Amino acid sequence: MLDPQAQALMQLMIEKGVPPVNTLSPTEARASYRSRRAFTQPDAPDVFKVEDKVFSANGVNVPVRVYHPQAAQTQKALPGLVYLHGGGWTIGDLDTHDVLCRSLCLQAEVVVVSVDYRMGPEHKFPAAYEDTVAAFNWTVSQAASLGIDPHRIALGGDSAGGNLSAAACIGLRDQKGLAVQPAFQLLIYPATIMWQDTASYHANGKGYMLTKESIAYYTESYLRNREDAKDWRASPQLADSHAGLPPAFVITAGFDPLRDEGLMYANALTKAGVSSQYICFERQIHGFITMGRVMQEANTAVSLCASALKANLHR
Repeated sequence: MLDPQAQALMQLMIEKGVPPVNTLSPTEARASYRSRRAFTQPDAPDVFKVEDKVFSANGVNVPVRVYHPQAAQTQKALPGLVYLHGGGWTIGDLDTHDVLCRSLCLQAEVVVVSVDYRMGPEHKFPAAYEDTVAAFNWTVSQAASLGIDPHRIALGGDSAGGNLSAAACIGLRDQKGLAVQPAFQLLIYPATIMWQDTASYHANGKGYMLTKESIAYYTESYLRNREDAKDWRASPQLADSHAGLPPAFVITAGFDPLRDEGLMYANALTKAGVSSQYICFERQIHGFITMGRVMQEANTAVSLCASALKANLHR
């Protein structure tokens, strides 16, 4: 059964005439997503300090927002989380995920580096992937000034951000001469295989916010062509090996078209000998974790993610 609070939200969106994302231009879709956040997201909790920075990699300037928890006042080197926002590699930004990043920062007592990576259709695959890898390496290189222990940095994100986090962990594992690897991966209803053909994609692809049409819109916005879908940087499920990757916490939603690929990825990690935990919020829809003002289970999910980060990084 669908969570009544999720049902109420979707009904309200119908009544308000919120247009499906696939009927909008990317610019319109971004504005629509940004404007809805005040209604569904909780109030932004106070953290100790927030800094907006820009780093350069491969000739590209990448904005980041760094959140420091209260514990930063007394501890010189806290664990870190490099966070990649969701939005189908097309929409979303530092502001749409500001409340979530603040909440994870406070509850997990980690320094969060939120990444404003390049998106489609202006910047096609693998631009977002490259920015994700660069953001992790930059965070390691700046660890001392950011108040982070470089050996305790997680990579994480929701939806498209979960896809980028999973793929970056594979790329970093295989990067020659890299002294520091991600310590953990937090994958919130991640996209792990492009142009999927799963049972959940067919069962949940209509009527639950994220539709087959919107998935196609996002995928076509991001990928250059159908061949890109076979590249593990776009579809981390297709990597030759998942061995030697960081421990993972994977969350999915029962009424999400992406549910099965999240489970498949958690299973692939376990099969490869990687410690992974998997939880499905059976009554939820895709995107619910940022909707804590209107859905109680969203706040439970945030707390679970923070607990997993804490357990794996505060050793």
